[in-house]
Amino acid sequence: MIPLDKMVRAAAIALAAIALGACDAGAVLPSATPPIVPGASAAPREVNLVARDYTFAPDALDLAAGETVLLHVINGGLEIHEAVVGDMAVQDAWEVAEAATAGRPPGPTPVVSVPPEVSGLRIVVRSGERVDVVWTVPATAAGGPPWIVGCHIPGHWARGMQIPIRWVPATPAS
Repeated sequence: MIPLDKMVRAAAIALAAIALGACDAGAVLPSATPPIVPGASAAPREVNLVARDYTFAPDALDLAAGETVLLHVINGGLEIHEAVVGDMAVQDAWEVAEAATAGRPPGPTPVVSVPPEVSGLRIVVRSGERVDVVWTVPATAAGGPPWIVGCHIPGHWARGMQIPIRWVPATPAS
């Protein structure tokens, strides 16, 4: 009779071999993003952003400067989340503004605001909710400092709830 520990080890090796065999060493990884056709005000490009507890999906948001998008922000988490879109000055402004709400009793999200020059785009979504926003990406956005999508509900940014915006070249409509 074969000892149990040897059977477990043999099964683990067999599973590892199957998993490695399923990997194709010659596979070509997809590029960072497929070419996109930029949206226009008459026909915005639809972009999905899913907020879960302390993460966003996808792990980077692909935008073309100057395009118009219909941004679907879906909260698939249990807590309230937000998507704040802008550069680090925008993120810092919202982090400071929302830090003042930390420790409040449960209830509605307190109203917070920041000066217009650092407001960026902010979309608040409750658990299970989807919010749709039509937004024209500033044409100059890609030429400046990096942009980020972040959540500044107290504690969320500190837990890593942020993703970069990747500026991608637009493919003209054919």
